[in-house]
Amino acid sequence: MYIVIVGAGKVGYHLARLLMTQGHGHEVMVIEKDRSKVDLLAIEFHDAIMEGDGSMVETLKEAGANRADVVVATTGNDEDNLVICQVAKLMFLRPRTIARVNNPRNEELFTGLGVDASVSGTKLINAIIHE
Repeated sequence: MYIVIVGAGKVGYHLARLLMTQGHGHEVMVIEKDRSKVDLLAIEFHDAIMEGDGSMVETLKEAGANRADVVVATTGNDEDNLVICQVAKLMFLRPRTIARVNNPRNEELFTGLGVDASVSGTKLINAIIHE
């Protein structure tokens, strides 16, 4: 499975690392805006990380989004994550998009605008507390 992850912060980094080391044969490409993060992570991820704005069509195309089975948006910005997923869906016709939702109030919006799955850490922890 080919997976494009946009955002190499804590969530994106750990997700990419987990997918690469699980032994399921996943091919992963990480897109990160911050050049210093890209330089640092290139030591570990080699050619599986690239610098760029993952909300831009050109960047997603360069990352191979046209053949991705899944596009995952893990940035710290809900607006960026929504745009990334919408571009992947509408421009590249990707079958599955997943977005990190930082503000749980935005989760319904993401679903309504075509994001296949959204993950809100805040909402998950709240649900566990109330179990």
